[in-house]
Amino acid sequence: MEGTVYKSTGSWYTVKTDTGISVSCRIKGKFRTDQISSTNPVAVGDRVTISVAKNREEGVIQVIHDRKNYIVRKSVNLSKQIHILAANIDIAFLLITLNNPVTYPAFIDRFLATAKAFGIEVVLLFNKEDTYSKKEMDDLRHLKVVYQDIGYHCVEISALNGTNIDQVKSLMKSKTCMLSGHSGVGKSTLVNTLAPQLNIKTKAISDQHQQGQHTTTHAELHELDFGAKIIDTPGIRGFGMITFSPQELGDYFVEFFERKVQCKFNDCLHIDEPKCAVKLAVESGGIASSRYKSYIQILAGDDQHYRTDFWES
Repeated sequence: MEGTVYKSTGSWYTVKTDTGISVSCRIKGKFRTDQISSTNPVAVGDRVTISVAKNREEGVIQVIHDRKNYIVRKSVNLSKQIHILAANIDIAFLLITLNNPVTYPAFIDRFLATAKAFGIEVVLLFNKEDTYSKKEMDDLRHLKVVYQDIGYHCVEISALNGTNIDQVKSLMKSKTCMLSGHSGVGKSTLVNTLAPQLNIKTKAISDQHQQGQHTTTHAELHELDFGAKIIDTPGIRGFGMITFSPQELGDYFVEFFERKVQCKFNDCLHIDEPKCAVKLAVESGGIASSRYKSYIQILAGDDQHYRTDFWES
Protein backbone atom coordinates (compact mmCIF):
# COMPACT_ATOMS: atom_id res chain seq x y z
CA MET A 1 0.00 0.00 0.00
CA GLU A 2 1.38 3.42 -0.97
CA GLY A 3 0.86 6.83 0.56
CA THR A 4 2.34 10.14 1.66
CA VAL A 5 3.80 11.03 5.07
CA TYR A 6 1.59 13.79 6.52
CA LYS A 7 2.99 14.04 10.05
CA SER A 8 6.18 13.17 11.90
CA THR A 9 6.38 13.09 15.69
CA GLY A 10 9.67 11.28 16.20
CA SER A 11 9.21 7.54 16.15
CA TRP A 12 5.66 7.64 14.74
CA TYR A 13 4.53 8.84 11.32
CA THR A 14 1.03 9.50 10.02
CA VAL A 15 0.73 8.19 6.48
CA LYS A 16 -2.26 9.03 4.32
CA THR A 17 -2.72 6.25 1.80
CA ASP A 18 -3.70 6.83 -1.80
CA THR A 19 -7.15 5.50 -0.87
CA GLY A 20 -7.56 8.24 1.75
CA ILE A 21 -6.95 6.23 4.94
CA SER A 22 -4.68 7.67 7.66
CA VAL A 23 -2.41 5.08 9.30
CA SER A 24 -0.01 5.54 12.23
CA CYS A 25 3.28 3.94 11.22
CA ARG A 26 6.70 3.13 12.56
CA ILE A 27 9.70 2.67 10.30
CA LYS A 28 11.38 -0.61 9.53
CA GLY A 29 14.41 -0.87 11.82
CA LYS A 30 17.10 -1.15 9.16
CA PHE A 31 16.31 2.34 7.86
CA ARG A 32 18.03 3.64 10.96
CA THR A 33 21.39 2.12 10.01
CA ASP A 34 21.43 2.06 6.19
CA GLN A 35 24.20 4.68 5.89
CA ILE A 36 21.69 7.44 6.60
CA SER A 37 23.34 10.44 8.23
CA SER A 38 19.99 12.11 8.80
CA THR A 39 18.36 12.28 12.21
CA ASN A 40 15.04 11.59 10.47
CA PRO A 41 15.28 9.09 7.61
CA VAL A 42 11.57 9.63 6.89
CA ALA A 43 10.33 13.18 6.33
CA VAL A 44 6.94 14.81 5.89
CA GLY A 45 6.15 14.81 2.18
CA ASP A 46 7.87 11.47 1.54
CA ARG A 47 6.13 8.94 -0.67
CA VAL A 48 6.28 5.53 1.02
CA THR A 49 5.12 1.95 0.79
CA ILE A 50 3.62 0.56 4.00
CA SER A 51 2.37 -2.71 5.35
CA VAL A 52 -0.74 -2.47 7.51
CA ALA A 53 -1.65 -4.59 10.53
CA LYS A 54 -4.87 -6.58 10.53
CA ASN A 55 -6.61 -3.93 12.63
CA ARG A 56 -5.67 -1.37 9.90
CA GLU A 57 -4.86 1.20 12.58
CA GLU A 58 -1.08 0.73 12.63
CA GLY A 59 1.49 0.01 9.97
CA VAL A 60 5.18 -0.18 9.13
CA ILE A 61 6.95 1.93 6.52
CA GLN A 62 8.72 -0.63 4.34
CA VAL A 63 10.04 1.50 1.46
CA ILE A 64 10.87 5.20 1.07
CA HIS A 65 10.40 6.14 -2.58
CA ASP A 66 12.94 8.28 -4.44
CA ARG A 67 12.47 11.96 -3.62
CA LYS A 68 11.92 14.66 -6.22
CA ASN A 69 13.77 16.98 -3.86
CA TYR A 70 14.14 17.79 -0.18
CA ILE A 71 15.59 20.53 1.99
CA VAL A 72 17.93 19.93 4.91
CA ARG A 73 19.86 21.73 7.58
CA LYS A 74 22.65 20.60 9.86
CA SER A 75 21.36 19.16 13.12
CA VAL A 76 21.90 21.52 16.02
CA ASN A 77 23.45 19.07 18.48
CA LEU A 78 24.77 16.50 16.03
CA SER A 79 27.01 18.45 13.68
CA LYS A 80 27.82 15.46 11.48
CA GLN A 81 24.17 14.69 10.84
CA ILE A 82 21.50 16.49 8.87
CA HIS A 83 17.83 17.03 9.55
CA ILE A 84 15.43 16.78 6.60
CA LEU A 85 12.88 19.56 6.96
CA ALA A 86 10.51 18.33 4.22
CA ALA A 87 10.49 16.33 0.99
CA ASN A 88 8.91 16.52 -2.46
CA ILE A 89 8.29 20.26 -2.31
CA ASP A 90 7.02 22.35 -5.22
CA ILE A 91 7.72 25.69 -3.57
CA ALA A 92 9.06 26.93 -0.21
CA PHE A 93 7.87 30.08 1.55
CA LEU A 94 10.34 31.71 3.94
CA LEU A 95 8.67 34.08 6.41
CA ILE A 96 10.79 37.10 7.33
CA THR A 97 10.24 39.71 10.06
CA LEU A 98 12.26 42.83 10.84
CA ASN A 99 11.64 42.49 14.56
CA ASN A 100 9.81 40.34 17.09
CA PRO A 101 11.87 38.32 16.08
CA VAL A 102 14.57 39.70 13.78
CA THR A 103 15.35 37.72 10.63
CA TYR A 104 18.88 38.65 9.57
CA PRO A 105 20.14 38.47 5.98
CA ALA A 106 22.68 35.79 6.93
CA PHE A 107 19.82 33.44 7.85
CA ILE A 108 17.93 34.23 4.64
CA ASP A 109 21.01 33.64 2.50
CA ARG A 110 21.74 30.28 4.10
CA PHE A 111 18.19 29.14 3.46
CA LEU A 112 18.23 30.37 -0.15
CA ALA A 113 21.57 28.74 -0.94
CA THR A 114 20.41 25.41 0.48
CA ALA A 115 17.12 25.56 -1.42
CA LYS A 116 18.97 26.40 -4.63
CA ALA A 117 21.30 23.44 -4.12
CA PHE A 118 18.32 21.09 -3.84
CA GLY A 119 16.36 22.62 -6.72
CA ILE A 120 13.56 24.23 -4.70
CA GLU A 121 11.89 27.49 -5.68
CA VAL A 122 11.60 30.00 -2.81
CA VAL A 123 9.20 32.89 -2.23
CA LEU A 124 10.06 35.41 0.49
CA LEU A 125 7.13 36.58 2.62
CA PHE A 126 7.85 39.76 4.58
CA ASN A 127 5.37 39.40 7.42
CA LYS A 128 3.94 41.76 10.08
CA GLU A 129 4.01 44.76 7.73
CA ASP A 130 1.09 46.17 9.73
CA THR A 131 3.30 46.58 12.83
CA TYR A 132 6.26 48.53 11.43
CA SER A 133 7.13 52.21 11.69
CA LYS A 134 7.90 54.25 8.57
CA LYS A 135 11.66 53.74 9.09
CA GLU A 136 11.16 50.01 9.53
CA MET A 137 9.10 49.86 6.34
CA ASP A 138 11.94 51.67 4.54
CA ASP A 139 14.38 49.09 5.93
CA LEU A 140 12.07 46.26 4.86
CA ARG A 141 11.81 47.57 1.32
CA HIS A 142 15.58 48.04 1.13
CA LEU A 143 16.01 44.39 2.10
CA LYS A 144 13.23 43.32 -0.25
CA VAL A 145 14.94 45.05 -3.21
CA VAL A 146 18.15 43.09 -2.53
CA TYR A 147 16.30 39.84 -3.21
CA GLN A 148 13.96 41.09 -5.93
CA ASP A 149 16.96 42.31 -7.91
CA ILE A 150 18.41 38.80 -8.05
CA GLY A 151 15.13 37.21 -9.11
CA TYR A 152 13.34 36.14 -5.93
CA HIS A 153 9.60 36.68 -5.66
CA CYS A 154 8.90 38.83 -2.57
CA VAL A 155 5.52 39.64 -1.02
CA GLU A 156 4.75 41.98 1.87
CA ILE A 157 2.02 40.43 4.01
CA SER A 158 0.22 40.58 7.30
CA ALA A 159 -0.73 37.04 8.27
CA LEU A 160 -2.80 38.46 11.13
CA ASN A 161 -4.79 41.02 9.10
CA GLY A 162 -4.89 39.13 5.82
CA THR A 163 -2.94 41.68 3.76
CA ASN A 164 -1.92 40.21 0.37
CA ILE A 165 -2.95 36.70 1.41
CA ASP A 166 -4.75 36.30 -1.92
CA GLN A 167 -1.36 36.67 -3.64
CA VAL A 168 0.03 33.92 -1.43
CA LYS A 169 -2.92 31.65 -2.20
CA SER A 170 -2.44 32.09 -5.94
CA LEU A 171 1.22 31.09 -5.60
CA MET A 172 0.28 28.03 -3.55
CA LYS A 173 -2.60 26.71 -5.64
CA SER A 174 -2.18 23.12 -6.87
CA LYS A 175 1.25 22.86 -5.22
CA THR A 176 2.87 21.19 -2.22
CA CYS A 177 4.32 24.08 -0.26
CA MET A 178 6.65 24.34 2.70
CA LEU A 179 6.54 27.11 5.33
CA SER A 180 9.75 27.96 7.15
CA GLY A 181 11.28 30.69 9.29
CA HIS A 182 12.26 31.54 12.85
CA SER A 183 9.93 30.76 15.75
CA GLY A 184 7.53 33.67 16.09
CA VAL A 185 7.56 34.97 12.50
CA GLY A 186 3.92 33.99 12.04
CA LYS A 187 3.91 30.61 10.31
CA SER A 188 1.07 29.21 12.40
CA THR A 189 -0.87 32.49 12.10
CA LEU A 190 -0.49 32.32 8.32
CA VAL A 191 -1.77 28.73 8.23
CA ASN A 192 -4.76 29.77 10.36
CA THR A 193 -5.49 32.65 7.96
CA LEU A 194 -5.24 30.33 4.97
CA ALA A 195 -7.30 27.60 6.67
CA PRO A 196 -9.18 28.87 9.77
CA GLN A 197 -10.70 25.44 10.38
CA LEU A 198 -7.27 24.10 11.40
CA ASN A 199 -7.16 26.46 14.41
CA ILE A 200 -3.44 25.94 15.03
CA LYS A 201 -2.21 27.18 18.41
CA THR A 202 -0.14 30.38 18.44
CA LYS A 203 1.89 32.12 21.15
CA ALA A 204 3.13 35.64 21.75
CA ILE A 205 6.79 36.61 21.38
CA SER A 206 8.94 36.19 24.50
CA ASP A 207 9.34 39.67 26.05
CA GLN A 208 12.70 38.75 27.55
CA HIS A 209 14.44 37.49 24.43
CA GLN A 210 12.26 38.94 21.63
CA GLN A 211 12.14 35.47 20.12
CA GLY A 212 9.30 33.21 19.20
CA GLN A 213 8.11 30.39 21.39
CA HIS A 214 7.72 27.03 19.68
CA THR A 215 4.07 26.29 18.94
CA THR A 216 4.67 23.90 16.02
CA THR A 217 6.72 21.08 17.52
CA HIS A 218 6.69 18.75 14.53
CA ALA A 219 6.32 19.00 10.76
CA GLU A 220 2.83 18.39 9.43
CA LEU A 221 1.21 18.49 5.99
CA HIS A 222 -2.20 20.16 5.74
CA GLU A 223 -4.61 20.05 2.80
CA LEU A 224 -6.14 23.45 2.06
CA ASP A 225 -9.56 24.00 0.52
CA PHE A 226 -8.24 26.04 -2.43
CA GLY A 227 -6.26 23.12 -3.84
CA ALA A 228 -2.91 23.47 -2.10
CA LYS A 229 -0.98 21.36 0.38
CA ILE A 230 1.20 23.06 2.96
CA ILE A 231 3.92 21.61 5.16
CA ASP A 232 4.18 23.61 8.38
CA THR A 233 7.59 23.11 9.99
CA PRO A 234 8.83 23.94 13.51
CA GLY A 235 10.52 27.30 13.95
CA ILE A 236 14.26 27.42 13.26
CA ARG A 237 16.55 29.55 15.40
CA GLY A 238 19.70 28.84 13.41
CA PHE A 239 20.18 27.42 9.94
CA GLY A 240 23.31 25.30 10.07
CA MET A 241 24.26 24.50 6.49
CA ILE A 242 25.50 21.19 5.23
CA THR A 243 28.99 21.36 3.79
CA PHE A 244 29.30 22.38 0.15
CA SER A 245 32.65 22.33 -1.60
CA PRO A 246 34.22 25.80 -1.96
CA GLN A 247 34.01 25.42 -5.74
CA GLU A 248 30.26 24.83 -5.76
CA LEU A 249 29.04 27.25 -3.06
CA GLY A 250 29.12 30.28 -5.37
CA ASP A 251 26.81 28.49 -7.80
CA TYR A 252 24.04 28.63 -5.18
CA PHE A 253 24.27 32.43 -4.97
CA VAL A 254 22.42 33.22 -8.19
CA GLU A 255 24.09 36.58 -8.86
CA PHE A 256 27.55 35.02 -8.34
CA PHE A 257 26.79 32.20 -10.74
CA GLU A 258 25.74 34.67 -13.45
CA ARG A 259 29.08 36.48 -13.23
CA LYS A 260 31.54 33.64 -12.69
CA VAL A 261 32.19 33.21 -16.43
CA GLN A 262 33.63 36.74 -16.39
CA CYS A 263 36.20 35.89 -13.70
CA LYS A 264 39.80 35.50 -14.88
CA PHE A 265 40.15 32.05 -13.30
CA ASN A 266 37.69 29.21 -13.90
CA ASP A 267 38.06 28.05 -10.29
CA CYS A 268 37.74 31.53 -8.79
CA LEU A 269 36.43 31.48 -5.21
CA HIS A 270 35.80 35.26 -5.23
CA ILE A 271 38.07 35.91 -2.25
CA ASP A 272 41.37 37.51 -3.26
CA GLU A 273 41.83 36.39 -6.86
CA PRO A 274 42.68 39.12 -9.41
CA LYS A 275 40.08 40.22 -11.96
CA CYS A 276 37.22 38.59 -10.07
CA ALA A 277 33.91 39.69 -11.60
CA VAL A 278 32.02 39.00 -8.36
CA LYS A 279 34.28 41.20 -6.23
CA LEU A 280 34.13 43.96 -8.83
CA ALA A 281 30.33 43.78 -8.74
CA VAL A 282 30.34 44.04 -4.94
CA GLU A 283 32.60 47.09 -5.12
CA SER A 284 30.40 48.77 -7.74
CA GLY A 285 27.15 47.98 -5.93
CA GLY A 286 25.98 45.38 -8.45
CA ILE A 287 26.00 42.73 -5.71
CA ALA A 288 24.74 43.56 -2.21
CA SER A 289 27.52 43.59 0.38
CA SER A 290 25.31 41.60 2.78
CA ARG A 291 25.12 38.76 0.27
CA TYR A 292 28.89 38.73 -0.20
CA LYS A 293 29.46 38.70 3.57
CA SER A 294 27.08 35.75 3.92
CA TYR A 295 29.00 33.90 1.22
CA ILE A 296 32.37 34.53 2.91
CA GLN A 297 31.07 33.35 6.31
CA ILE A 298 29.60 30.17 4.84
CA LEU A 299 32.81 29.54 2.92
CA ALA A 300 34.76 29.90 6.18
CA GLY A 301 32.47 27.37 7.88
CA ASP A 302 31.16 29.95 10.33
CA ASP A 303 27.81 28.76 11.65
CA GLN A 304 27.78 31.23 14.54
CA HIS A 305 26.83 34.48 12.82
CA TYR A 306 23.47 33.86 11.22
CA ARG A 307 22.07 36.57 13.54
CA THR A 308 24.58 39.26 12.51
CA ASP A 309 22.89 42.34 11.11
CA PHE A 310 24.87 42.84 7.91
CA TRP A 311 22.77 45.57 6.43
CA GLU A 312 23.63 48.03 9.17
CA SER A 313 27.36 47.64 8.50
